[in-house]
Amino acid sequence: MNLKNKLAAMAVMSALGTLCLSVDAQTIRVANQGDALSLDPHSLNESLQLSVDLNVYDALTDRNKDLSLAPSLATSWRQTSPTVWRFELRKNVKFHDGTPFTADDVLFSITRAAGDGSDVKAKVNDIKDVRKVNDYAVDIETKGPFPILPDVLSDLAIMSKKWCEENKAEKPVDRRKGIENTASFKANGTGPFRVRERQPNVRTVFVRNGTYWGKIDGNVQEVIFTPIANPATRVAALVSGEIDVMEPVPVQDIARINASPNAQVVVGPELRTIFLGMDQKRDELLYSSVKGKNPFKDKRVRQAFYQAIDINGIQRTVMRGASRPTALMVGPGINGWTAEQDKRLPYDVDAAKKLLSDAGYPNGFEVTMNCPNDRYVNDAQICQAVAANLARIGVKINLAAETKGTYFPKILRRDTSFYLLGWTPTTYDAHNALDALMRCPDDKTGDGQFNLGSYCNPKLDELIGKIKSSTDKNERMAMIKEAFTIHADDIGHLPLHQQSLAWGVSKKVALTQRADNFMPFKWMSIQAPAKP
Repeated sequence: MNLKNKLAAMAVMSALGTLCLSVDAQTIRVANQGDALSLDPHSLNESLQLSVDLNVYDALTDRNKDLSLAPSLATSWRQTSPTVWRFELRKNVKFHDGTPFTADDVLFSITRAAGDGSDVKAKVNDIKDVRKVNDYAVDIETKGPFPILPDVLSDLAIMSKKWCEENKAEKPVDRRKGIENTASFKANGTGPFRVRERQPNVRTVFVRNGTYWGKIDGNVQEVIFTPIANPATRVAALVSGEIDVMEPVPVQDIARINASPNAQVVVGPELRTIFLGMDQKRDELLYSSVKGKNPFKDKRVRQAFYQAIDINGIQRTVMRGASRPTALMVGPGINGWTAEQDKRLPYDVDAAKKLLSDAGYPNGFEVTMNCPNDRYVNDAQICQAVAANLARIGVKINLAAETKGTYFPKILRRDTSFYLLGWTPTTYDAHNALDALMRCPDDKTGDGQFNLGSYCNPKLDELIGKIKSSTDKNERMAMIKEAFTIHADDIGHLPLHQQSLAWGVSKKVALTQRADNFMPFKWMSIQAPAKP
């Protein structure tokens, strides 16, 4: 073992040792392959960070265990006109520092989320204005009719205006530039848990908020969150009882955990779609052997890549069956998905070679592929398999796999030619994926914020705008279907699969697994041991 690996192993064992010393009957120890990159809930629109941070912060609306919409800091909402929503706010709520929650915090948070450095602009880019009605009511005016606004706001954290101003955290942390502020390391929400300790990439300790306004179903008093990058170390820690919950479970270790006396694997479908994106904007790719032009601007090249990928082979050998190959950028469970459209182009190496040759690349070309190695299930292995597939048609992939801490800032700057990404529509509606991933990017409005390859079709944009404002269900579904057809015909992205959720859970722990892969601590409990 080299010095770097020894130091990493020592850090993990030290963290685990600290866990063991601090554990009591109502402490749950959670491990993930990576850390939340910040405690700033507006700095990165990534599921793990939102999942962690939203144990500390509340939004105006929330999700029940079945993902149905629920009240949170807003007790009710209604439309007062086609473009204005009135949200009645919860009274007698306090931030963790004792400051009362009011309408001023809502106005501040929505403005902050729309501002410079925010990675959650897509959630508020349809908002035209926010007006204070009184201390406990706000009117939110949208740029046009927007019937799913309450759904969109279900994971937009509300921050304390007073605390942010006092701590010079008025703007979000910009992950693209590496700029940090107080909100990166400290948190002051209204949520069911407070942050007691934060050591980035080592551990974060959460404690129950004794003055929480809402109901906490679970009995857990403390949650210790520890990133453990090595899958074997995570599994060993779970099986030995050093941790209580881990995710993701490597698909090859599910049987081992289920055979252990202390733990089991909770498996379920996930709403996240894993896909590949390509730079379709630059006249010359940044990282390619092709000079003077961009092969990804040619649909034939994009289709060649698509048909060269053996998705069933990836499902079988890399994912061990724990994935669902897809032709769409959303999966079952998302409003707008239909089985009729979810049919992939056939895997056909010869057809892919011909397409590449017809496009002027009979011998293929070389391109760098960016990939995380600690964010999605078997992400680096998926990229390795894709690289091997593309080699069969003469495409040489230079694989750049790295930790998400450096990966996300890079691709969010669009400093990439070919990349892997996953997306869960937090509104559980197809418009979210269409607007964030497939719309022409506009940095001013936030449209297409995560369309990192800058795919663009004005006709699709027009449809997305109509889908957003339509209140006729049948008309809306027809437009979603047409939008997906346009995107599929363009080969705008290369959808791969929906991964399955696999959480390793101690048999003494009860929790709720949501299909969006969020992990609310308020639903966790330590169970009494079974009597003999």
